[in-house]
Amino acid sequence: MLASTRLLLNLLLILPVATGTAILHADTLTVAVASNFAETLEVIVSEFERQEPHRVTLVRGSSGRHYAQIINGAPFDLFFSADSARPDRLVSEQRVPADAVSVYAIGQLVLWAPELSSAADIKLGLQQQAFNRLSIANPRLAPYGRAALEVLENLGLDSLIQNSRVVMGENIAQAFQFVATGNADMGFVALSQVISGEKNRYWPVPQTLYQPIAQQLAVIRPSPATQVFLDYLSGPRAREIILQRGYKLPATH
Repeated sequence: MLASTRLLLNLLLILPVATGTAILHADTLTVAVASNFAETLEVIVSEFERQEPHRVTLVRGSSGRHYAQIINGAPFDLFFSADSARPDRLVSEQRVPADAVSVYAIGQLVLWAPELSSAADIKLGLQQQAFNRLSIANPRLAPYGRAALEVLENLGLDSLIQNSRVVMGENIAQAFQFVATGNADMGFVALSQVISGEKNRYWPVPQTLYQPIAQQLAVIRPSPATQVFLDYLSGPRAREIILQRGYKLPATH
């Protein structure tokens, strides 16, 4: 009995040490994410945190604003951009190595008009300028805004940009909100924002009208926890979520 009691006491003494070690290795990652991908990443993070001890704090915003924050020393571990331009710039400026950048999703642009009932009507409404307000994200800050501008140029409607009937959001989330709140009749948004619950209320913009939106991530501060999260992101469940939320996967997947 004495030996058993002594063994139990030894185990109780060891347990807090082991537990403490596990807690020490549970890190919190700070992740900058483009507005269009924020909700999708929230779903991925929620499932990731149920399986791993690490925690992830998401900071939403436009890719342009996140880039500015990074070069000014913002303590981000990862940067999920809505395009490839900003991560590539970080590489060219030697702020991150080339192998720290990769494509995680291909974005799809749609024209959303909740008061219209078919894609054909929405396309016709744009071509005939049958709207009071058209919403887009700022092309200088947001890749989806730049894609929207390309669409307007290719349709011969780029003069609209100088028109007060076009309202610009800082990011794609604001462009979406202008339409959602009735401040715009239609708007160029990400498919991921309207894919559930908005059937037939948007026109999927043909890929021929804009350059592919290759969304890249950049590893700003490598760490074991960062690698664990990246491994999860490349796994089957995360890829499934990305597809379900209205994105395509890069060809390497």
